[in-house]
Amino acid sequence: MRAAFVSGGSSGIGFATAHALAVKGHDLALFARDAARLLEARAAILADAPDIQVETYAVDVANRDGFVAALTDAMAKLGPPEMAVASAGMATPGLFTEQSYELHARHMAVNYLGALTLTDILSGPMAAAGGGKIGLIASGAAFFGIYGYSAYAPSKFALRGLSEILHLELAPKNISVTLIYPPDTDTPQLAEELRTKPLATQKITAGGGLAQPSEIAKKLIHGMQAGHPVVTPGLQMTLLYRFGSLLAPLLRLYQKHIIARHSAS
Repeated sequence: MRAAFVSGGSSGIGFATAHALAVKGHDLALFARDAARLLEARAAILADAPDIQVETYAVDVANRDGFVAALTDAMAKLGPPEMAVASAGMATPGLFTEQSYELHARHMAVNYLGALTLTDILSGPMAAAGGGKIGLIASGAAFFGIYGYSAYAPSKFALRGLSEILHLELAPKNISVTLIYPPDTDTPQLAEELRTKPLATQKITAGGGLAQPSEIAKKLIHGMQAGHPVVTPGLQMTLLYRFGSLLAPLLRLYQKHIIARHSAS
């Protein structure tokens, strides 16, 4: 059994996925910005899977040179991974006219280019080792434009397009690519979102329930192992995936109604 690499592996869906893969027996390489949280994650994982090896890398996935160096070092220590999950991400809601170009660029650098770098650097060695499975994390915001998500949603739209192409292009190399669309999930990122989320955006995105990271991780791993191109946990994400283009006009009208009532808040 080859190793698993997880970016954003110190918390949220990334940590839950890394933990589940560790329990299955995979050695791990975890990548995240906060060294202290990485060490806490490593200790928690080893408490439940004491016989595996866990390497940690305090790195910003938006720093391509640093991330490439970390991925290369991890492969030198653990070999090319069998499973690779790009879970590092950010979401800072707010209105387009009130957010800077730099914030928009930061979302693309973390959410899209970070996943692109992971796939770019790992896919060749994975193919040479016999193949593998790559997991990418999207969002319901990748299905249609949502008021208050102009910095965040385009990065997930881009990731959706990349994943659809990679699923086709990497298949001949025995690498499957799976994109999961989690609903709102009880993670530190969601808590951070609420700090800047406009009231109208809160109303628009309400009603989907709150998933737990462990259940999302379980569904992602199952989808990766089965080679599914897409995983849509819950009824809301499934309906958006299957009927998003048909629902889009209704969703725009619904949003305009909510915005008219709450945009001044």
